[in-house]
Amino acid sequence: MNAPERVPWHEGERALQNLAGVGERMAELGPRVLRDHMPEQHRLFFPQLPFLVAGSIDDRHQPWASVLAAPPGFVHSPDPQHLRVDARPLAGDPLAAALVPGASIGLLGIEPHTRRRNRMNGVIDVVDAEGFSVEVRQSFGNCPRYIQAREAVFVPCDAAPKVVQLGGRLDANARRMVTHADTFFIATAYPSVAGSGVDGEPSHGVDVSHRGGRPGFVGLSGEGTLTVPDFDGNLFFNTLGNIVVHPRAGLLFIDFETGDLLQVAVSAEVIWNGPEVDAFEGARRLLRMQVLAARRMPAALPLRWGRAQMSPHLEATGRWAQAA
Repeated sequence: MNAPERVPWHEGERALQNLAGVGERMAELGPRVLRDHMPEQHRLFFPQLPFLVAGSIDDRHQPWASVLAAPPGFVHSPDPQHLRVDARPLAGDPLAAALVPGASIGLLGIEPHTRRRNRMNGVIDVVDAEGFSVEVRQSFGNCPRYIQAREAVFVPCDAAPKVVQLGGRLDANARRMVTHADTFFIATAYPSVAGSGVDGEPSHGVDVSHRGGRPGFVGLSGEGTLTVPDFDGNLFFNTLGNIVVHPRAGLLFIDFETGDLLQVAVSAEVIWNGPEVDAFEGARRLLRMQVLAARRMPAALPLRWGRAQMSPHLEATGRWAQAA
């Protein structure tokens, strides 16, 4: 008997693809764009990067988004099935506890000044004093839309940055980072995070992605309710599909001028349509999130970026003041 055809998407992704009217097209496209290895251009891309965004999940099944930084070359691919990361998380970062062999991890390589980004989801293979390696389960690229072009430079940084635990409320500095952001990163998870799936089902695991918009595109209300417009994209629905079946996410905000980091654990829901969606120009749906916990690390990242060149695709998007 022939082996069953690999199912490229899990049920959450398929549900949203069908709602968007692209289910059949994505079923055909999926096996071509979701690879079980890294193509040569991805293997050459990752070593260029001075930072890498990682998505992990803790023992309570809460996703977290983190960042690793080191001189270019700290990420490299010894073969198409593996990615090696020669860096360790910052002290106290939830990623540190998640770095165990067999654990699922999502990785995003992004080069803002060229607007290139590639994603790799896999399973941790080896952990040692210098870093870790990941066995590839899914490798795919993303379009450059909504990436703000800015280039990073290294600066001296404290070895042990201060960590401000915020609990379920954002302080004034955290609120400023959220409401002034033009970029953030979001980690989500498919619920069964151990193992690779069976009978042709896609690998269970963790994913981390990029979101971009005009400065202030993340709305903040009340004690900690975040609302983000979801614009036209690749229609994979990796992030939103995960949230449909596991309504938690981890957010990472970076202050590109100071190197401050803000990690936020949230519960999340997708608002598919309605007057709130219609009111925000360019929005196809909304992502609404409630803060569960947050941690802020002043000047923790040894990178600073120059002035950003906003994505030209933002011209077709609105602002919260207009939506209100």
